[in-house]
Amino acid sequence: MKVKLVIGTRLNQDDFLKKSATGRSLALNLYPNLEIRLFPNNSKGLPFIYNQAILECINDPAIMVFAHDDLHLLDFNWCEKIFDALQCFDIVGLAGNKRRVADQPSWAFVDSKFTWDQPENLSGIVGHGTGFPPTNLSFFGKPRQEVKLLDGLLIAAKSNTLIEQSILFDERFDFHFYDLDLCRQAEVKKIKCGTWDISVIHESGGSFGSESWQEAYREYILKWEK
Repeated sequence: MKVKLVIGTRLNQDDFLKKSATGRSLALNLYPNLEIRLFPNNSKGLPFIYNQAILECINDPAIMVFAHDDLHLLDFNWCEKIFDALQCFDIVGLAGNKRRVADQPSWAFVDSKFTWDQPENLSGIVGHGTGFPPTNLSFFGKPRQEVKLLDGLLIAAKSNTLIEQSILFDERFDFHFYDLDLCRQAEVKKIKCGTWDISVIHESGGSFGSESWQEAYREYILKWEK
């Protein structure tokens, strides 16, 4: 089965390939069965374009990899690792939390004060910085563990799994909480989420606490009632 890498970027196609971390990484990581579904010059929410890519697979199944455009893909064998990961879990990410608590504002934090959860509840490894070597390496916990919540910097699943289980990204969450919401949908339908060890460097640290983030947080809590 082919791998469809789905990416939304504000850059045009040429600038994405030449300037973005993910685009430049792909020049070194082209896989025979890899298809890039790029949404250049994008101003729409990520769930909107992710859902479009999923629906395109109704008659053309693929392994979907939803990724940010600021990822340095360091693992030359990342496609094969996605294959392996989806033998163990239905939805896969790079970092997550093995538990979920009420009013949780992030996979890693347990309250609105951004208090980190205990290390034994976290899973995954992610590098941070603008190039190799990373500025710092976040070892959240041992990867290859089942989790309740995943970070949205990279999420993978088989298109058939999402379509057959009627799981789509909620388009009310433009850029925040779409990842947690997807995991909540999976939990309801008893779909297994898990982390895997794929080496990346993420350039962005997120925008926790921003006005748009707070609005999305309120909407997320209202939807799930906790």
